[in-house]
Amino acid sequence: MDPMCSWCWGFAPVAEALATRAKAAGVPLHLVAGGLRAGHGSALDMNTRCYILEHWQAVHQATGQPFRFEGALPDGFVYDTEPACRALVAVRGLDPAAVWPLVRRIQHAFYAEGRDVTQASTLVELAEQVGIPRIEFAEAFDAAATREATAADFTWVQDLGIAGFPTLLAERNGQLALLTNGYQPLDELAPLLERWLERGLHA
Repeated sequence: MDPMCSWCWGFAPVAEALATRAKAAGVPLHLVAGGLRAGHGSALDMNTRCYILEHWQAVHQATGQPFRFEGALPDGFVYDTEPACRALVAVRGLDPAAVWPLVRRIQHAFYAEGRDVTQASTLVELAEQVGIPRIEFAEAFDAAATREATAADFTWVQDLGIAGFPTLLAERNGQLALLTNGYQPLDELAPLLERWLERGLHA
């Protein structure tokens, strides 16, 4: 997933419900950063901005997740998802239990509040809101090891041939099972997860 992927934001309530069910069965959630638009250094042009906002409208209509469209993606905005992905990886190393709350906070800040989550200052503040001390987060966020781990996440995703987000995989004994590539509603995915969990019980 990518914290700045609109379909990942649309999928967030579904992912949370599935993760809660899996956790009850002893299967933890592990988020991998996909790098949707990592390293994009130029500001959005008008055509790309319109294209992205059309996607946001589609996500909003399909999922009901809140979006702030007024003033979204302002002139000069550089849609680089690497910092938000690196924040995910940084917190994964500091407190794995805080990763999902941080991702949800980044998503809400970006899509529903219109905040610029490409800025380190914003990410530090959001990390603090989910219980990560500012200095600890800032040091981890800037560390070379975190940059390398973030790049390793991107490579892992690419090597699996995953081209779209969100992608939900179930892993048992090193074997990966694809639950979904792209948004699906909970009523379609919950039975798939249940069948996968049941196979584990009977294996």
